[in-house]
Amino acid sequence: MTTLLETRYRAVLRLLPAYYRRDREEEMVETYLWDVDQDTQDQSRPTVGEVASIAALAVRSRLGAPGAPRRYATLGSAVRLFALSAVLLQAASAVVELVLEVAWAIGRGGAGRHMVLSDFTDHGVLAGAVNAAQWFLPLLWTVAYFALLHDRRRLAGVSALIAALPTLWPLFGPLVSDTAPSDPVFAVVFALFAWLPALALCAAHHRDAPPARLPAGSPGLVFMAGCVVMGMSIVLLPAFPDLAWAPANCFVVGALGWLLWRARREEGTTSDGARPGGAPSDGARSDGVLSGGAPAGGAFALAALGLLVLVVRIVSLYPWLHVPVPGAFIGGALAQAAALALLTLALAVVGRRDLAAR
Repeated sequence: MTTLLETRYRAVLRLLPAYYRRDREEEMVETYLWDVDQDTQDQSRPTVGEVASIAALAVRSRLGAPGAPRRYATLGSAVRLFALSAVLLQAASAVVELVLEVAWAIGRGGAGRHMVLSDFTDHGVLAGAVNAAQWFLPLLWTVAYFALLHDRRRLAGVSALIAALPTLWPLFGPLVSDTAPSDPVFAVVFALFAWLPALALCAAHHRDAPPARLPAGSPGLVFMAGCVVMGMSIVLLPAFPDLAWAPANCFVVGALGWLLWRARREEGTTSDGARPGGAPSDGARSDGVLSGGAPAGGAFALAALGLLVLVVRIVSLYPWLHVPVPGAFIGGALAQAAALALLTLALAVVGRRDLAAR
């Protein structure tokens, strides 16, 4: 006879995908009920730890765990590339902003240094601590990026979560201090811009996932390229930059580079759609990589990141539409938004074509 506890366990196990339940559900139920007295099973329920463990397993099994169907392998590959690309974007942005801020202060002499230091010393202990956190914690995005590519997953996840913490201050700071409240939409979008990559990193780069790797290039060179693109965006066009300007330009350049790299990889396939070794040029391997060399779901991953950056671009631009600013600024931001929209659409089309080909 089925007890109430068994029914509750089976209800929780429905968090798992069907393929996993089909192979493991009976074994898992037997394990959970093994040392529970039959007479108390109608008064018991799964513990919080057991539910959390099953929920974590549900995430892993949907994001490319060994033995997962191809669609889950593709989904896991896409989420991992989204997390890696977004963390790279955050890391380059954090380093460039700090370097340019310090360079500006040094270039202005004593007055510039005093202006920067006053943010830490002239507004109270709490404000000083918050400013220090907003300056230095984002540098942990760089730690997360390199730790991830060196397969230090726990360090990468912890670093990303800590690096994202400063984005919560505009939301909760006015509740605990006299900080002026920010525009709520602006604050929420920028918090999501940091927290979605951090959570995607923790979820998709689980212990059963394949090691993180870049589609092309070494980690250091790709990181330096991102920093150079962001720095040039700010230094060469000083009338334009806002918080979204440099990251959006970096994404545009990176996405175009990925599309060109992918096109060159596809040119290496033979006319009958197979690589010289006889492997099909389309279709995903079990590690979530297309046999042509591109990550499976890579186009959808970059399309998702492009959509996120586009939302940030629009939200950053909207407040300036009601303020008299140079037309070049508005025109540049609108052109950037158009480029982001076109690239995101192109990446989505490429991703859809990959799925159709498979």
